[in-house]
Amino acid sequence: MSKYLGLDFSTQSASAVLLDVDKGETVWEKSFPFAEFFPQYNTENGILKGANGEVHSPPIMWAESLEYIVEQMKNDGVDLSEITAISGSGQQHGSVYLNNTWLEKLASLKPNKGLPGQLKDVFSRQNSPIWMDTSTVVECEEIEAAVPSIARLTGSTATMRFTGPQIKKFYKTEEENYKKTETIHLVSSFMASLLIGKNAGIDHADGSGMNLMNLETHTWDCDILNATAPELASKLPACVPSSHVVGKISPYWVERYGFNFDTAVIAFSGDNPCSLIGLGLSNASQAAISLGTSDTYFGISEKLSVSEKGEGHVFASPSTGYMSLICFVNGSLAREKVREHHNLSWDEFEKALAKTKNGNSGKIMLPYFDEEITPASKHAQVYRFGLDESECEANCRAVLEAQFLSMRLHSAWMPKPESISVTGGASQNSSILQIIANIFGAKVKKLKTTGGAGLGAALRAYQAHRNCDWKDVFNDFIKYDEKVFDPDPIAHSLYEDLLKVYTACEQYSIASGSNPESERLGFINRWK
Repeated sequence: MSKYLGLDFSTQSASAVLLDVDKGETVWEKSFPFAEFFPQYNTENGILKGANGEVHSPPIMWAESLEYIVEQMKNDGVDLSEITAISGSGQQHGSVYLNNTWLEKLASLKPNKGLPGQLKDVFSRQNSPIWMDTSTVVECEEIEAAVPSIARLTGSTATMRFTGPQIKKFYKTEEENYKKTETIHLVSSFMASLLIGKNAGIDHADGSGMNLMNLETHTWDCDILNATAPELASKLPACVPSSHVVGKISPYWVERYGFNFDTAVIAFSGDNPCSLIGLGLSNASQAAISLGTSDTYFGISEKLSVSEKGEGHVFASPSTGYMSLICFVNGSLAREKVREHHNLSWDEFEKALAKTKNGNSGKIMLPYFDEEITPASKHAQVYRFGLDESECEANCRAVLEAQFLSMRLHSAWMPKPESISVTGGASQNSSILQIIANIFGAKVKKLKTTGGAGLGAALRAYQAHRNCDWKDVFNDFIKYDEKVFDPDPIAHSLYEDLLKVYTACEQYSIASGSNPESERLGFINRWK
């Protein structure tokens, strides 16, 4: 058998990718938005918004969506008995809280009934806090005060969206329900548990996005657990390697849907680690940029290295070493704001860009149309230096140069890549890819494949089951455009100089640094 299934339970939808690795083909792929296919849960694009920054989702909806995917595959004629191994992706940082009936009911599921009716009473917390929840400011401060070295230990500062602070808030606000909680899963390990009929371990990659796992030892950190909530160690599943087989598929799925008893379930992981695999990254010489609503920069390092400034996040990598991730909120949002302000189509935007030159004659923008994570900017404000808002062509170049200079600046603590894979809507623009190549001084390739978390999950199942080299896995399923964008040496030198000016502009705007005008004028004189 050569078929491997990747499942993805994201914020807004559940989806699946089925690969036939011997044929090198995707044989089934579909996505099911939660709001459309499961309206009974009354979510808004998969989420439930509460007061004071609370954002939750019903975990029973995720369980129902898993069953729905399997039913659709069977209805479409997929022979489920031919699936060799399964892995999956869950939205990172989401957590699921289960009472003392969970394991008994999970182990005794009746194949003549669906999951929702049999599992509706296993939750000690009916709705799960997810990565969009920003209600744990106080808890983050308390954890940081108790464990000042948390960034070095876990790869991230105490972060509102992360699981540890969410657990601490639950303990503080619902102590009795916390005491009734026997098991706390991540979305990923919860979904894997549904498939094997027992508790699945939390994989190192997803576990390192909790503010609870020690990145050096790949185990739960006792000091941080104690600073988070009492008896937390007894409630967390064990940490396991990303390639670990957490179990065989349970009799429920065999008898109800016709899976093979020997189907292996590989540890599920988070959407970011699975996306790393879907982008084809396997060593420190590679990086990837996803150009979406937010822009994301991914990298790999063989040794553990954490930003001294607390920028970005470091997770265990599902391929090798450690993965680094930096998110920039003002991605396509900023590009679209500039385009719309000047009433341009995307073709016209690219033509406007072509009328400008590298470095934009020293005209610089900081495009914080929304509050920015990297660098931390609590106010939505656009800053311009030597640039008037009415200048169409110059603003088109300024927004792009700012985004990738910022990316270069704030990823300086990560290994310098030799090549960068780019995906997302803006990767269709050749001029953007050339700017990236020139700023980073690296070859840039455009991904033909989507690089999605579902594909990454399927590839993880394939690699773990066959224990093959990642290069072989990627050669079969990660495809690039033939054109490679090489950096121009002169343009790269110019951008190295402009990076200093951009840095001064950023520090002046955000951190009360000195006025950068003299540096900006010096750059203009040097590159006339």
